[in-house]
Parts: sequence; C-alpha cells; structure tokens
Amino acid sequence: MWDYPRPPALEPSGRRVVVRVGGLVIADSTSAWRVMETSHPPSWYIPRTDIDERHLRRSAARSSVCEWKGAATYWDVTGVPDASDPAGGTIEAAGWSYEHPSPRFVPITGFLSFMPGQLACFIDDERVQPQAGGFYGGWITADVVGPFKGEPGSSGW
Repeated sequence: MWDYPRPPALEPSGRRVVVRVGGLVIADSTSAWRVMETSHPPSWYIPRTDIDERHLRRSAARSSVCEWKGAATYWDVTGVPDASDPAGGTIEAAGWSYEHPSPRFVPITGFLSFMPGQLACFIDDERVQPQAGGFYGGWITADVVGPFKGEPGSSGW
C-alpha cells in the first residue's frame, strides 16, 4: 500500500464483499469499488443495490471532509440483534458515503463503506482487520502490507 497513489486511485472490483453483524447480512456485493490511498489500507464502497437498506438510517454524526472525495455522510446500522432489545440495537456511524463527491470520485456516489472495527467485513471470505486508530475505515487483508496511518507513532504522516 505504500505504492498506492496520492491522490487516491479508484478501482472497480469483482471480488465478493460482505458486511454483517451477527447473522444479519447488511451488504453482499461483487460490484464494489476499492479506494487506494498512500499510507492507508483500501476502503471498499458498496452499491446501494447490494445493501439491505432496511438496516440503514442517516446518522446524526457530524460530517467529515476528505480532501480528495469531499464531504462524507454517515450511516447508522439499525435492527442489530441484541438480547436486551427485541427490536434490535443500533451501531452509530458504522458506515459512510459521499453523496456529492469530487469529480474524480463520481463513480462511488451514494455507495457505502463500513467500519470493520464495528461490523464483520469480508473480502472473498477473509475477515477484514480494521485500520488502527478508530477514525480511518481501511480494510486490512493478508494481501495488504503496512505500516498504516493510524498506528501508534503515525500521527503527522
């Protein structure tokens, strides 16, 4: 990933991307896009047609801005199996999208990426490891080598 470009590259992928929590499948796609940026593991963006939107709610979380992609919209995942709540719980700001991205990222308009530290995310049946730090949403798999931004000592990169 150190050879990933700056500004980031956008690449369509036919790999199977699955996002779930417990037995609940939130997304299942072979039409995702991968965003690759220097010092970050890739983030995977899934089309809405491959997401169970019954479990999405626009989040009250404050938007953030990516210098490359634009303003992010955050999404809560609802109806999460929870023994203490028969209707299911909510995972706040578990996903994000770019509803009006910069011109370079128009292909992922409205697509969602999810935080692998909050949900179980898979690429071709491999469980993704979350990027350190809790803020970045990179997806670490066996074919992605660090160090990555977000790890201890990486501030200021």
